[in-house]
Amino acid sequence: QVQLVESGGGLVQAGGSLKLSCAASGSIVSGSTMAWYRQAPGKQRELVATITSAYSTNYADSVKGRFSVARDNAKNTVFLYMNSLKPEDTAVYYCNLKMRYTHNDYWGQGTQVTVSS
Repeated sequence: QVQLVESGGGLVQAGGSLKLSCAASGSIVSGSTMAWYRQAPGKQRELVATITSAYSTNYADSVKGRFSVARDNAKNTVFLYMNSLKPEDTAVYYCNLKMRYTHNDYWGQGTQVTVSS
């Protein structure tokens, strides 16, 4: 069983910064990809950023240049550094782990990020 626990959300003014963390525990296969998604009220969940175990990253166009994803493989932890935040970044942010080989998806409980204008 795999558990993902996010932390670091909160309320910030536009232009501010936040750091999200996600710690994964359980039976995790080395080489699994981790990612951040977000879901705003009334909208579908969307991919924000991914990072492979080899530290290859990919970002949604809406966050490129503002957000940065990183991971600590030894601790099975992934981070999302969010800068120059905009009100449209307001959403619940979810951590995701896609297990290597099986491609099963595991999700955290989500953490609220609210950006005020």
